Amino acid sequence: MKKVAFICVHNSCRSQIAEALGRHLAADCLECYSAGTETKPRINQDAVRLMKELYGIDMEKTQYSKTLDAIPAVDIVVTMGCNVECPYLPCTFRDDWGLDDPTGKSDAEFVKVIHEIESRILELKVQME
Repeated sequence: MKKVAFICVHNSCRSQIAEALGRHLAADCLECYSAGTETKPRINQDAVRLMKELYGIDMEKTQYSKTLDAIPAVDIVVTMGCNVECPYLPCTFRDDWGLDDPTGKSDAEFVKVIHEIESRILELKVQME
């Protein structure tokens, strides 16, 4: 099983969504984590609400905002598209998904990003099987 880290600066929205969807959709082949170089006091509440509505996943029960040093060594690093210098984490495979941060935007923008993450998780799962 490959370990994958979804990383961004604050570890509060996109990377948290990716961790939750990775665990939900690809737990049979991916061990998923998320992290950032700094943290927020809590996961983005719009992301929490929409993930509950769309998938029945309560991210606040299983996840928290954490820094890179709080996760184990990983095989795969996926950066979310940080719009600044993305955090560095050693790995054997790296990808940047270049996703816009939906924070402060409409539910439609959040759902668009969530569905893009879902699609990319499923693609990653196929690559790792």
